[in-house]
Amino acid sequence: MTKIKILVVLLLALVSQSGYATRIKDIGQIKGVRENVLIGYGIVIGLKGSGDSGTDITSKSMIRLFEKLGIQNPGTEFKSKNTAAVIVTAKLPPFSRAGTKIDVSVASVGDASSIEGGTLLITPLKAGDQAVYAVAQGSVTLGSTTTGGGGGGGAVFPTSGRIAGGGLIEREIEGSFTEKKSYVLALNQPDFTTVSRIAKIINTELGGKYAVARDGATIDIIVPFNYEGSGVELLASIENMNVNPDTKAKVIVNEKTGTVVIGDAVRIDPVAVSHGDLTIEVGGGSKGPKERVGILSGSNLKEVVKALNTLGAKPQDLTAIFQALKVSGALHAELEII
Repeated sequence: MTKIKILVVLLLALVSQSGYATRIKDIGQIKGVRENVLIGYGIVIGLKGSGDSGTDITSKSMIRLFEKLGIQNPGTEFKSKNTAAVIVTAKLPPFSRAGTKIDVSVASVGDASSIEGGTLLITPLKAGDQAVYAVAQGSVTLGSTTTGGGGGGGAVFPTSGRIAGGGLIEREIEGSFTEKKSYVLALNQPDFTTVSRIAKIINTELGGKYAVARDGATIDIIVPFNYEGSGVELLASIENMNVNPDTKAKVIVNEKTGTVVIGDAVRIDPVAVSHGDLTIEVGGGSKGPKERVGILSGSNLKEVVKALNTLGAKPQDLTAIFQALKVSGALHAELEII
């Protein structure tokens, strides 16, 4: 199997299959149902000499901590390389309830060389409204990787780590979700055709005009009479409805790896291609001998892939081919090179 044929297998596995039905929940989401970002400042203790080298922020934080613990006159300076100042972040899932545990991330903000093996002291986590929604505490763990030559592993980023289940939700986000009279469905990828199809399917399934497409990414949904007070059941029904999403014709080329992804809607007009030294002729106006001249065309994805395969081009060569096709106007698709 040549390199180009291996690439074709990859293309067939990755292309957008717009002809297949997809659940609405996989291409859109209900407005207001989202995660919230939490952030806090904390101290990691118990390090083995790998903490901050007596920075002001760490020193002042430890002194304030001692005062809160009842230690009178702790002094005006604290130096210990067994502690480190850190920023703690977490995501508050939608519909979270008090007492639920969440994962938290910890990252050093001082000059600590490693926070591996340390313990995060209790840290309040705030949202954008400055209210505390969770507290974090626990032992920090670091990701590791095995180095070559049988030498064992080491931390990838020794100054950042995670605490699985280290956050405890203390405050819930209030909201009468099930009692709402209307909802807004937003597409992850805006598309007028897809929005129109979704609105039509929802109205057909619910037996009335309850969904209206506001724009290319938004659908307003009115709660039917028989679903009043049962918003969860309504949205569960809607998100499992199937729709055939429409996609833009697109070709994505990664020059560094030689990976090419071709969308299902890509079309190519008939053109003559000379692939000997990647010299591409369009329209047949040039004279002189050519090497490996082939006809490249395709009205569907299967034909496009077959035509590319006959050229015998390497994956890296396809960048130049697609660029020339785009300039000539023969490629009916958006070309994105990354």
